[in-house]
Amino acid sequence: MSSVLQSYVAGHWFGETEARALRSAINGETVAYTHEETIDFGEAVDYARHTGVKNLLALDFQQRAALLKELAIYIQGRKEELYAISHHAGCTRADSWIDIEGGFGTLFAYASIGRKELPSGNVAHEGPVAQLGKNNHFNGTHILVPRRGVCVHINAFNFPIWGMLEKFAPAFLAGMPCIVKPATATSYLAEAALRVINDSGLLPEGALQLIIGGTGDLLDRLEEQDFVTFTGSADTALRLRNHPNIMARSIPFNAEADSLNSAILAPDVSPEDEEFEIFAKEVVKEMTAKAGQKCTAIRRVLVPAEHLDALADKIKERLSRIVAGDPKEEGVRMGALSSCDQRRDVQDAINRLLETCECVYGKDDSFKPVGLGVEHGAFIAPHLLIAYNPLQDGGAHDIEAFGPVATLMPYHGIEEALAIAAKGKGSLVTTLTTKDPAIAAEMIPVLAAQHGRLQILDAEASRESTGHGSPLPILKHGGPGRAGGGEELGGIRAVHHYLQRTAIQGSPTMLAAVTREYVRGARVIENDIHPFRRHFDDLQVGESLLTHRRTVTEADIVNFGCLSGDHFYMHFDDIAARKTQFGKRIAHGYFVLSAVAGLFVYPGEGPVLANYGLDTLRFIAPVAPGDTIRARLTCKRKIDQGRTSPDGHPQGVVMWDVAVTNQDDELVASYDILTLVAKRQ
Repeated sequence: MSSVLQSYVAGHWFGETEARALRSAINGETVAYTHEETIDFGEAVDYARHTGVKNLLALDFQQRAALLKELAIYIQGRKEELYAISHHAGCTRADSWIDIEGGFGTLFAYASIGRKELPSGNVAHEGPVAQLGKNNHFNGTHILVPRRGVCVHINAFNFPIWGMLEKFAPAFLAGMPCIVKPATATSYLAEAALRVINDSGLLPEGALQLIIGGTGDLLDRLEEQDFVTFTGSADTALRLRNHPNIMARSIPFNAEADSLNSAILAPDVSPEDEEFEIFAKEVVKEMTAKAGQKCTAIRRVLVPAEHLDALADKIKERLSRIVAGDPKEEGVRMGALSSCDQRRDVQDAINRLLETCECVYGKDDSFKPVGLGVEHGAFIAPHLLIAYNPLQDGGAHDIEAFGPVATLMPYHGIEEALAIAAKGKGSLVTTLTTKDPAIAAEMIPVLAAQHGRLQILDAEASRESTGHGSPLPILKHGGPGRAGGGEELGGIRAVHHYLQRTAIQGSPTMLAAVTREYVRGARVIENDIHPFRRHFDDLQVGESLLTHRRTVTEADIVNFGCLSGDHFYMHFDDIAARKTQFGKRIAHGYFVLSAVAGLFVYPGEGPVLANYGLDTLRFIAPVAPGDTIRARLTCKRKIDQGRTSPDGHPQGVVMWDVAVTNQDDELVASYDILTLVAKRQ
């Protein structure tokens, strides 16, 4: 490579003059240079705030989700270009897989989440609607809307592609343009990824900018509706969180900091158990994957005191089989740290740990990475330490060696294990390995108070486990205390983080207009055309049908019981039914659903293609023989997901509100129906 990396600011690549040399973690050769030119951060922020916000909000949630999917497909098609560069960061193919395929995989995940869980438009209704007035003339609910601000992402060096894309995806869905500042040491990977993204031509102008080098006065230029995220050390997180402008303007700040994560071998597991081998394998994997440079890596290994020696021997035996060196060499399973500066930091942390710990693996001179020029690389041996007094504060409870380093900690009993784990002062993740569900039920709720994620590992789970150190798009990533106190990922929660939640109050009709979703009590649209005869394009939210009536008979109940096989006593035993709170026999709830479907369904061929589910079903009041029911069917919400049928016909999703009432206009059942409705050709 040996080229000058460029920032991407205000729609153009910027920087020509060599500044800092960035060297290969494998052999020390220069990979690229940062640029010397000073970035105009005012221009970058203005471009994001005006061009970026405008272009993103010209699209809706569903359109942005569709673009994420297209972008993921495009990056996937060019992933080998990124693998070739990732090698310089000291990564094996497996390490790079986490960064590259994990990156575009997260785009795929959020494309799916957006399609399934977000509406058309740029207002998300977060119900339920609360009735605030006696006669339902005044209601309240919540909406989520784009903040119309700028998101600044300051990322760590270990996963420059995944770290960028896992923050970008939910922010993009939320309509926030992003300015990304990757860690300098591996910024050549982030720059390469952004060039691929730009080549796709898929993103609106202003959606994504890249900063190579320092942040200058960027944070001074942010305003109240902006957002800052950070991944890195706890010390840097503290400094950024206390930035005067961030504090003065109450700018949301989300930190995901490195933490002293634990793995706990429960007292019910002995060296003869399969779980013992599984536990040792998990520890070694977390020590050596990415050379231990993961914020989720296992740093503290809690083991029953009587099994300390057996576990130490098992881990040492596994570590002895690990070949480190240039990942291009056959058999190499562990690469280098990301830079020689990082190697010095890790070695310094190990030296400080040795003031309170004993090294039982890694201190001799037998570590010899394989490959040409590796003596100039950033390699370091895996180190296994033991803290014989883990109840003592400090040491491995405070010092993190961000590399292939873990510390064994013997404990006596569950209470002591929980106390030792808590000395990490808040962690991203802990794994508990146990065979006993009762132990899991006892320990997990206590551990949960100080952890963002907990994995319970036994022989069954191990067959499909994604691993201790693998954050997943649908699960929360982040943790309390030392771990930063923030949250990332977690499915739709991450999108909600970037949206503004606002309570709104008003009449049902006004709330329906704002949310673009029918609210019970709002004015409805009634005409002579059955709603099921209208195409998706023509159907309006609020279009409604009030059905004819049907009186429930004894024959209905008997016939439904025989058809379904449901002869529950409440429907057939008059004496037993009188003893209940209802005082009489009642109709099957599912008969009511079936009867109501017969009332509102249009039997002829039409645009409604399929009913694929019910939501929020409640049976509110009993229906007895002799009661008369009717239903109001109302178009509640339309979602244009860009769907097509197998034969290529375009279609949309329509949610219908169904309110079933009796002869006294009392609500007896309530639910939503989801249907696929054809569009016009």
